[in-house]
Amino acid sequence: MQPYQVIAFDLDGTLTQHKSPLSAEGRLLLDRLSAHYTLLMAGSGDVLRIFNQLGRYPLDIIGNYGMQFGKWEEAAGLTILRDERVPCDRTAVLETARQLRQKFGWAEYWGDSLEFHPSGCLTFPILGTAAPLEEKLRYDPSREKRRAVYRAVCEAFDDYQVFIGGSSSFDLVPRPYNKYQALAAYADARGCRHAEILFVGDDWGPGGNDEPVYRSDFPFIPIEDYRTTAERLDFLLRP
Repeated sequence: MQPYQVIAFDLDGTLTQHKSPLSAEGRLLLDRLSAHYTLLMAGSGDVLRIFNQLGRYPLDIIGNYGMQFGKWEEAAGLTILRDERVPCDRTAVLETARQLRQKFGWAEYWGDSLEFHPSGCLTFPILGTAAPLEEKLRYDPSREKRRAVYRAVCEAFDDYQVFIGGSSSFDLVPRPYNKYQALAAYADARGCRHAEILFVGDDWGPGGNDEPVYRSDFPFIPIEDYRTTAERLDFLLRP
């Protein structure tokens, strides 16, 4: 077996299609890996959403970029041990969003300019919170439009780490939270070295929410297509 104690996963685009349930094939992969390794989910959504998307699969879950942590135990099930929330100055961030919309020609949009999450994370949807799905999907699937303005958005929201999310939005996460920080805290609590935690993710490019892990000392398996993940990880099951 490989020299890893823990296999940590991103969810959307890595184990599942975006916001889709875990497939039977994905569940079988987790079953096979769990016989040899501790499994961990490290996601951008909240713990319960991830747990339900996984079909309530029994494993520990890092949620909201490390602001939440859910521990699985056979007797108790999933217990949320950490649920941190960061206050948000709504007036200030709405003004920042307004200025960016004026600067880049995003002044017309559906619904609200920003989406506020209970954790303190924000979503900055260029097309607005109520944009039709078909409009969102065709706006920037290659991420080229958002990468062109990414630095400016980061500088404007300097209290947040900015990630390019979905096909038409930016995800804003209060500093210092990100997946690298979350995995490092998990490693410290578990008493293992970073080299013993293998991360598997699909969003490692510029502005991706897996990029902080990809550019770190954690071993990383990049996934191009979630349907190939089992094949990419087959080496973990060889003697």
